[in-house]
Amino acid sequence: MAAQMMGGGGGRGGRRRYNRPVSEINVTPFVDVMLVLLVVFMVTAPMMTVAVPVDLPKTQAHTVSQDKEPLVVSIDAEGKIYLQDKAMRLDELVPKLKAVSGANADARIFVRGDKALAYGRIMEVMGTISSAGFTKVALVAELPNGTPHSD
Repeated sequence: MAAQMMGGGGGRGGRRRYNRPVSEINVTPFVDVMLVLLVVFMVTAPMMTVAVPVDLPKTQAHTVSQDKEPLVVSIDAEGKIYLQDKAMRLDELVPKLKAVSGANADARIFVRGDKALAYGRIMEVMGTISSAGFTKVALVAELPNGTPHSD
């Protein structure tokens, strides 16, 4: 008992301790919010890629992995041509593709053609793109479960 009394302050060494503000940043809420945003963007990003409604044909082929986002040329059931979501004529397509891709012949270009459209119209658009020097032109089809992929 006597030893405890002599120390003064009950084991604190006789000094007063003040409550100091914690200088550490709590990152847990930040990480939680970022993970939620990541999941939201991963789910919504594929739905926001192309705004042109095209009824794609279905196929059993495997999907192609891609490292960069490709340019998308869509042809609707009426035969109208769209680059991404902007309508244009066939003679305007190649200059716009060259401008958007920076005249990169290795730019990936996906062609989405409505299944009700005549095959000749799709081939006309693909031939125009290929004759302009673009080497990576692919058709896009839809898996039976509704997921689009390129052939």
